[in-house]
Amino acid sequence: MTMVSRLPGAQTHHWDWQLEGSCRTVGSEVFFRPASEGRAEARRREEAAKRVCAGCPVRLECRRHALATREPYGVWGGLTEDERRALLVRREPEAVMPRAA
Repeated sequence: MTMVSRLPGAQTHHWDWQLEGSCRTVGSEVFFRPASEGRAEARRREEAAKRVCAGCPVRLECRRHALATREPYGVWGGLTEDERRALLVRREPEAVMPRAA
């Protein structure tokens, strides 16, 4: 039987940043592509998502999460799935995680 007293407590500090995301005030359809979306529509939607991300106080945490978990869909931390994939392939640390200003 597991000794519950020996289990670690909640690890919410790993996820609490999500509560501060600017995306919480915008519908998920801005960040995730519907199956029927064309290229021009996708570009407009992605640019709208990136505008939300640009002012987000947890943009870098979001980006780190998406890259670490290899999030396959949507705009996360201001990057599209194609942009994240390219960064992971190139493995350019400065491109993945820009230095704080």
